[in-house]
Amino acid sequence: MASRTGLLQIGQVAERTGLSLRTIRFYEENGLVRPTSRSDGGFRLYSDDDVARLEVIKRMKPLGFRLEEMQELLTLLADLAERPDDAALTDRLRMFHEAATARVHALREQLGTAEGFAADLAGRLD
Repeated sequence: MASRTGLLQIGQVAERTGLSLRTIRFYEENGLVRPTSRSDGGFRLYSDDDVARLEVIKRMKPLGFRLEEMQELLTLLADLAERPDDAALTDRLRMFHEAATARVHALREQLGTAEGFAADLAGRLD
């Protein structure tokens, strides 16, 4: 449940995103996300935009993007929200798209190898 201000405490954000409290704090310590504010008691309070940033990070992680790349993409997405017709920003986004697509293909190949291995093992059980 959201606080009276419409902001979420870290536990609520963890529940919503499926990230651990430790992971959220790690991303905060590394400058990828910052709580919008703090409660009178010092609890971190996150906005929907903060949660959206964490969702982007969560989706980049399995593709092997480094923290610096995550920060760059988050900044790029924020800049594009302000200047959607900026060709240079769009070109940079295209580069991220190409990198993500290449990483997805690599993961599919790894999965195929793993599935083949599992099938070979299953065949030895028969």
